[in-house]
Amino acid sequence: MAPSDALQGKVALVTGATSGIGRATALALARRGAAVLLVGRDVDRGQAVAAECVALGTSAAFFPADVTRPDASPAMVEAALQRWGRLDIAFNNAGYQELRAPLAEQTDAMFETVVATNLRAVFQSMRAELAVMVPQGSGVIVNNASVSGVRNPNPGLALYAASKAAVVSLTRSAAMEYGPLGIRINAVSPGRVATPMMLASNIADMAVVAAGLPARRLGLPEEVAEAVAWLASTEAGFVIGHNLCIDGGFLAQ
Repeated sequence: MAPSDALQGKVALVTGATSGIGRATALALARRGAAVLLVGRDVDRGQAVAAECVALGTSAAFFPADVTRPDASPAMVEAALQRWGRLDIAFNNAGYQELRAPLAEQTDAMFETVVATNLRAVFQSMRAELAVMVPQGSGVIVNNASVSGVRNPNPGLALYAASKAAVVSLTRSAAMEYGPLGIRINAVSPGRVATPMMLASNIADMAVVAAGLPARRLGLPEEVAEAVAWLASTEAGFVIGHNLCIDGGFLAQ
């Protein structure tokens, strides 16, 4: 897409920004003029994505953090404030999917890892982001959920599905609380998108998976990123508490 200035002057924060949907979204926001703080664990990849954003003509920086740590969310928001003085957009994207297995075979440790990454980190991130946005009287938060949180498409991923369903509910509840304060909160729910996590999910034949979708193909991280960028823009100014599913028609079947 051609660059635009739709988000010129805005400051965005993206977690899980070193690859997949996070990377694509950071670039989409940068392409529209937003300054971007990228958050993730892989320093080399994070710095590389930050350089890609800068090459698009905006300001960007990488902040190394594990969002499952309780001190990570306040620290990353403070990093954005220290560098740019404000926070306008947050995409809470970091996620984790358990190894595929029946529920009775999942461990307490796996449950803790999935919930800590997919739900608790989203809550903690939102809490830190809202602490800045409420005094500003403005801001946009987008949480990355999943179609698995609406209708679980596969056996063996019960923990992931449950955590993502909770993200959808958390998003809607927070949206009702903070919409009157000028803060729009929404979610996106990707379907079968070709990300590193998807490709590592032990699905034997991706061609069969793609053929089972009305779109007859897998989605691209960039297609989810465009949806997030739209939700972050003034063009989506009347969209509050929505879960936008980008799924190639999966939920319509």
